[in-house]
Amino acid sequence: MTEHDETRMKELLQQALPRVQGEPAPRRDLWPAMQKRLEAKPTALPWFDLALAASLVALAALFPASIPVLLYYL
Repeated sequence: MTEHDETRMKELLQQALPRVQGEPAPRRDLWPAMQKRLEAKPTALPWFDLALAASLVALAALFPASIPVLLYYL
């Protein structure tokens, strides 16, 4: 790529992606909120996990040919 091509590409990109006006950074630090969410208890219901595991066992018992498919997706 020649220098003219690079200059033209730079101009086209600057036209297509104008600068963001206003404040470029968040007003506050987002890490404490993220850390609080990571340390919070999971919101998933425990009975849902058990029901999902039971349905997989039932599927494998009723349709043994589905076991390789299930193992493939694990």
